[in-house]
Amino acid sequence: MRLHTLACILASCSSISLIKVAMSMATVHPFRAVRPRPQHFEEIASVPYDVVDTSEARDRAEGKPRSFLHVARPEIDLAPERDLYDDAVYEQGAVNLRRFVEADYTVREEAPTVYVYRLVMDGREQTGVFGGVSVAEYDEGTIVKHEETRPAKEDDRTRHILAQQAHAEPVMLTYRDDETIHSLVSDVQAQDPLYDFEAEDGVRHTVWKAPAPSPLVEAFQNVEHLYIADGHHRCKAASRAAATLRQSEEAEADVPGYEMFTAVLFPMSHMHIMAYNRIVHELPTSPRDFLEQLARDFEVTRNVDDPVPAQKGLVCLYLDGAWHRLALPEPEGDRVVDRLDVSRLSEHLLEPRLGISDQRRDPNIDFVGGIRGTDALEARVESGAAQLAISMYPTHIEELVAVSDEGSLMPPKSTWFEPKLRSGLLVHDFAEDVPDDASGAPAA
Repeated sequence: MRLHTLACILASCSSISLIKVAMSMATVHPFRAVRPRPQHFEEIASVPYDVVDTSEARDRAEGKPRSFLHVARPEIDLAPERDLYDDAVYEQGAVNLRRFVEADYTVREEAPTVYVYRLVMDGREQTGVFGGVSVAEYDEGTIVKHEETRPAKEDDRTRHILAQQAHAEPVMLTYRDDETIHSLVSDVQAQDPLYDFEAEDGVRHTVWKAPAPSPLVEAFQNVEHLYIADGHHRCKAASRAAATLRQSEEAEADVPGYEMFTAVLFPMSHMHIMAYNRIVHELPTSPRDFLEQLARDFEVTRNVDDPVPAQKGLVCLYLDGAWHRLALPEPEGDRVVDRLDVSRLSEHLLEPRLGISDQRRDPNIDFVGGIRGTDALEARVESGAAQLAISMYPTHIEELVAVSDEGSLMPPKSTWFEPKLRSGLLVHDFAEDVPDDASGAPAA
């Protein structure tokens, strides 16, 4: 059943319970990917846009004209002084995406399908299903979010989607383990892979094409919820872009391709979360005085050797030239989200001590993924870019799901997932693709 048709049925239905039943299960859509030809995938595949800044992206793409960073980070093809949010950046992204789609080193699938994507990092495997997911199911809550987005990043990703008419990079979703899906994924892995390579960071990426998408599509119809792991801004941007495009088009019998976006869906048992650390650019007093104030009101152990918190409830602070360990006060609320370290940090330190009440918008706070290690935190402080660095204990995947299920939202940047997906392997050019039914047949 088409999403458009389903939406019409729901709009005319007066029973809330019927709406919940109709929309309670997850939908995975086969799609006609644009992908590299096998002999070119290693030179094209790139890290996602949000794990490198512009300077790092420019360095990585140097001498690599086919790197997907030219699509994900198109500002690297413009003058360094160009503002990141200049119209020219989005126009360049659209040019680069079209060049990728039309190049002789890429191919568009003849028929919609789904894929299996495996990552191996430090001997640990993480295997998921790569397909399209529904904007409507994100909007109504079948695809569940667990943290708020930052407006600037949300705006940026929306503009890229609208300019490129594509979902260039997949999001990462998770679901409760399902034996049927696990068995079907294993069957697909018995085929020869489309791609199999080890990236420069040591992570091995392998992609298989499902010979028939129907079994996997049907299996996911028994999954009640999909949970956003990595990609909140891309999910929200896909929703906003679809809303914008709906207003500019006449309603059609077939559903436009922008009504779905791409994702890799991993079982919860495969997910690995690292800490998402914080830096504060300016303190209200000198670092030494600030440390003295904290020591009077919190349990602080100074000059610790290990900058990584050993357990939940502890954070490590780098200021005044050394690492110090601070015990967070017990939570006051009884919700799952109240018990998270990121929430307790905000309640007891960021808001009352630093005046940071909105981490989504406050320019005095920034975030550093745990994969960069604590040396990166020290470097930010020692360089003068920040006065305080905060090393966090990672959120657990069960906490993420519990927060989502209770309808709460974590503070932004509460989870850092590793390993990361590679971009440029399977691109959804929705200008030329539409969702299809569960059989995998193209839309009429």
